[in-house]
Amino acid sequence: MAETGTQALAATKSSRRVMLYSHDTFGLGHLRRSRALATAITAGDDEASAIILTGSPVAGRFTFPERVDHIRLPGVTKLTDGSYVSQTLGMDIEKTTALRAGLIQTAVEQYEPDLLIVDKEPTGFRGELLPTLEWLSHRGHTRTVLGLRDVLDEPELLAEEWARKGAIEATESFYDEIWVYGVRDVYDPTEGLPLSDHVRDRMHWTGYLRRTVTDVGDVPKTPYVLITPGGGGDGAAMVSLVLSAYEKDPDLPHAILIYGPFLSGEVRDAFDARVAKLNGRITASGFDSRIEPLFAGAEGVICMGGYNTFCEVLSFDKRAVIVPRTVPRLEQWIRASRAEQLGLVSMLDEERDGMDTDAMIKAIRRLPGLGKPSDAGADGLLDGLKVVVERARNLMKLDRPK
Repeated sequence: MAETGTQALAATKSSRRVMLYSHDTFGLGHLRRSRALATAITAGDDEASAIILTGSPVAGRFTFPERVDHIRLPGVTKLTDGSYVSQTLGMDIEKTTALRAGLIQTAVEQYEPDLLIVDKEPTGFRGELLPTLEWLSHRGHTRTVLGLRDVLDEPELLAEEWARKGAIEATESFYDEIWVYGVRDVYDPTEGLPLSDHVRDRMHWTGYLRRTVTDVGDVPKTPYVLITPGGGGDGAAMVSLVLSAYEKDPDLPHAILIYGPFLSGEVRDAFDARVAKLNGRITASGFDSRIEPLFAGAEGVICMGGYNTFCEVLSFDKRAVIVPRTVPRLEQWIRASRAEQLGLVSMLDEERDGMDTDAMIKAIRRLPGLGKPSDAGADGLLDGLKVVVERARNLMKLDRPK
């Protein structure tokens, strides 16, 4: 029998290639999650490599391990009215999306991945992944995975969004597996989605993605509280509230404030001026791609409730008060509320606790008395990277006979 093109390709390839798609129209979450996955999958396997497709404007400020690289897609920015514009190219959004789609298609054709892991968006930004997914489905070589964080949004709003984007049909048609980077007993991000039993049978709850200190950073030897709004794009209100607390209460402990790369411009300048007047009680910096050592060394954490920050709180077993955003999605509030119910963290809830200076002072002061996540069994929630590696190797048939 004549050898098929797919068989010939499989026979001649000696490496295992993984591509991760991270649309990144806002924040750092998608890129950081993809970077953690790529690092874990390639570690300990000299024949594995990975490329991350990302729209993040700060991708170049991260270090990537050996055999992991990234391709920067043209960036887009979401406006207050919900529409998108190109960040730098001066092209309309349709042409920018078409350019991104073409780059994605070309990258996949040239790299010939064994496994494609898509983060959160089944069809990609504005459907840009659909041509590539269609092409891959006909070619039949690359296995495809949809990766979902533990919480996406309120079930009703999520169902409306997925229906509008054609995400249900894409999930049903194009994905071999769905990985949920969380624990089913904590939350089911697909609640309310009309997925078939066939798709749900292909779902795997991996657990949360454990973080470790991989790069040495400058960490103070004296005790400190870590203040972080994550990427910072929506963190101005939380940062301002923390500064107000320190301005009102001179006895709060020393803090390190990491603004995040997207909190910048005049807002950042105004915050720096307020920090300077605190005479060293808060040390502030804009962005640290190696934030893990700062988490590891902190006495406690005041943070927003993004997925990656939550994983770091659990991984480094830190007493934490989460100040979740509630717009445009309730994702962070749902995560923080559920985590508080389980005893993993404490939450500053606007309706319950108020969101004023006195409430923040109280939150910072109660940090030392909080339980650690490990007291509530957090360690048992953190098998995500181990499970991902196992699933990836299974899909790529790593253990097939030589």
